[in-house]
Amino acid sequence: MTHCIRHVYCCIMQFLLIFVRMNSLRQKLFFGYATIVALVVALSLLSLIELKLLEHKIVAGERIAHFFDISLEIRRFEKNFFLYHQDADLTENRTYVRRASAMLREHTEVFAALGNAARVSQLRGDLDRYTSLMDQYAATPTAGDNGTAGGIRKIGKEIVTIAEDWAKAERKALQAQLDRHRLILLGSVSFIGLAVIAIGGLLARRVLRPLKEMERKMKEVASGHLAKLEMSSDEREIESLTRAFNHVLHELETHQRQLLHSEKLAALGTLLSGVAHELNNPLSNIATSTQILAEEAGGEDKTGEAAEFRRELITQIDEETWRARRIVRSLLDYARDRDFHRETLPLASLVEDTLRLIRRQIPGSIAVAVEIPEGLEASGDRQRLQQVLLNLVRNAADAMQDGGEVRITARLTHEVCVAQPPDRLVFGHCSSEAAAVEIEVRDNGCGIASATLPRIFDPFFTTKDVGKGMGLGLFIVFEIIEEHGGCIAVESKPGCGTSFTIRLPLEKS
Repeated sequence: MTHCIRHVYCCIMQFLLIFVRMNSLRQKLFFGYATIVALVVALSLLSLIELKLLEHKIVAGERIAHFFDISLEIRRFEKNFFLYHQDADLTENRTYVRRASAMLREHTEVFAALGNAARVSQLRGDLDRYTSLMDQYAATPTAGDNGTAGGIRKIGKEIVTIAEDWAKAERKALQAQLDRHRLILLGSVSFIGLAVIAIGGLLARRVLRPLKEMERKMKEVASGHLAKLEMSSDEREIESLTRAFNHVLHELETHQRQLLHSEKLAALGTLLSGVAHELNNPLSNIATSTQILAEEAGGEDKTGEAAEFRRELITQIDEETWRARRIVRSLLDYARDRDFHRETLPLASLVEDTLRLIRRQIPGSIAVAVEIPEGLEASGDRQRLQQVLLNLVRNAADAMQDGGEVRITARLTHEVCVAQPPDRLVFGHCSSEAAAVEIEVRDNGCGIASATLPRIFDPFFTTKDVGKGMGLGLFIVFEIIEEHGGCIAVESKPGCGTSFTIRLPLEKS
């Protein structure tokens, strides 16, 4: 029996080993359920075998108990016969002796299992001698033959003693069998429980952990952060899910780039209308100066004042030509689609060129003040930082419908960027140790509600009326700042204006 249990446990361990080595969740689920079913079937078979053994033990116990009862009846009628010398008692005594002998013959294996075959043979001999002595005692004409009666009592007592010993031994064996069955049952149930826990743990590690990771990545995707899923798993299904997830991310990135390009084109179209007006002034000045020069060239005035006036007109033509060139160059730099290129940029010049592009889009009721120290430089991509400033200044202008002021300041800092919810939130990850340039764009417009503030950088989220914004402006700002390894802090209260503080780390050359 023990060998059988050991063999079953070895088979189960082999099942678990095969389970671990599989690289398919479908196969693991199948083998997991098969293992549990095998354990239940094995437990059921063990229980059936044990119950069968218990049944044999109970039957054997009943026979031994019956033999013990017969031995007691033999002694009872023996005593009655000694006391009353009635033939009926002698007849009953002989009947029970024959029953005892018949049981010994018919169930020799049952009785031999409790001791040895020699003792069974001895008991048969005792029964035969007992029968002989009882016949001799009954045939004795004088009652009370103490020698014969003493021999009968001695043999009868020995028969009862042997029967009693067998009954006790059988009870002990039955109790031991019950205890063993209980232990096997408890052990099997415990082993099944541990096996189920082990299989569940393996499945949880191989399935739930990757799914949790995918859930976390999906939440990041939902918040606008697209990051490729790197999943180390041997499961074919998990690998397939990972590939599908990364494919979806790739498609999202592609569509996002298309949307960003569309947003940029829309902004470029708006800028072109302003640039057309901006170019009109230097071109008008050039045309006027050229006409005056033509008229002066046809005259006869050769005085020094006329020559000085012509030189002044030529200087104006030159300045206005360079002014138009700078406007066109700024527009081309902004419109050009190129890869990220980090360089050291004079911050004051960057802000001036950016404001030149959108000056015509800012209403006259809104003043723009710039306070940037001379010589302060930032490290980044010129085109992308221009786009950040454009979006922030345009948003600030949109928040001041009745007029106001947009103030752009910058400074070099080593301080830690700290959030103070709910009025100030920090987005992105900034190093608190490295030196950085902080650029602040502050307005005194309508402000942003604290409930809306955490969502302003989400893609397609906008508080503007339908048709006045796609909700991508601030999302583009956040993407560009993250691309530069910086962060952006927002501080706002309804009715008190809004402040965007960009923190860009300085790269050491």
